[in-house]
Amino acid sequence: MSEVLGVVLAGGENRRYGSHKALEILGDKRIIDRVVDAVSAAVDEVALVANDSRLYETIGLEVRPDLIRGLGVLGGIFTAVSWAAEKSCGAALVVACDMPFLSSSLLLELATRAEPDAVTLPASRGPRGFEPLCAAYGVGCRKELELALDRGDRAVISALANVETRIMPLERVEIYGDPGLLFLNVNRPEDRKRAEALLIAGFPEGRTAGKG
Repeated sequence: MSEVLGVVLAGGENRRYGSHKALEILGDKRIIDRVVDAVSAAVDEVALVANDSRLYETIGLEVRPDLIRGLGVLGGIFTAVSWAAEKSCGAALVVACDMPFLSSSLLLELATRAEPDAVTLPASRGPRGFEPLCAAYGVGCRKELELALDRGDRAVISALANVETRIMPLERVEIYGDPGLLFLNVNRPEDRKRAEALLIAGFPEGRTAGKG
């Protein structure tokens, strides 16, 4: 497997939170710092997609805006995959900037499973059954993403209809923790309060031995 580029997506408009959620403090770190630390422990190179690079100058990562602005999550994924292809990587390990409890070990397994002509996603208990914003997108799916954007389709599921998708089984994901917590999104202020309460209760530090 050729190199995997880690890409953190921070290009959202934060309407539900009301401010830049990735920069909110959780415990003793900003949320985005927690995400970057997890991704950096899994892959050698990490980059950031954000439309206002000034907000993230202190992180120390290369930052690029969406190739085409205003296209939501799918536009961010397309930018990440295009960036990975430019760097001659086989895949982009794409994660959202608002998942403070991501397991670096889970991310490492996703990166290890990555293939240039497939998308590798972890199963979840969410309505989709998998988590598209913690996944390895092979550079070979770039054309299908572009076609979806060209036809005005912003849904990740629709864009992947003609792409080989490989799902990491739920029982495998659960080795690293509760998927509902691993993939917890801080979309609203009440989500940050919940995450803070989880930290106080010992998650993720209190995971059982052997978990990431």
